[in-house]
Amino acid sequence: AAFIGLASDTSLVEVYDPATDTWGTPGARMPTTRSALAYGVYNNKIYIAGGEFQDPQQQTVFRTFEEYDPASNSWTVLPPMAIARHGVAAAVIGNRFYAVSGDVQSSGTGVDVSTNAVSAFEFTR
Repeated sequence: AAFIGLASDTSLVEVYDPATDTWGTPGARMPTTRSALAYGVYNNKIYIAGGEFQDPQQQTVFRTFEEYDPASNSWTVLPPMAIARHGVAAAVIGNRFYAVSGDVQSSGTGVDVSTNAVSAFEFTR
């Protein structure tokens, strides 16, 4: 799985099949439109954490944590991270999703405020 979540705010999910080198029907849209998100894969599901949304009227950083199941083409909203952040790094190790560091204020504000916090979500098997 790969997500490009740094360019612009979107909720679009595009599906690419490397075996056939084709783009398929778009998946269900993410519940939260955003950019600068983190992602990881566990047990054939994609997990998305954090991110930001920017437009002239609104600049928001998210605590959001969501699960996408490609088999059912559906999203589930999971318990949020303790700290809202974007530009966050993520890793799945064993049965845990880790969100590490990131910026806690929208980059559109012109103020850089970062965190070294680590959030962890334990998957049930």
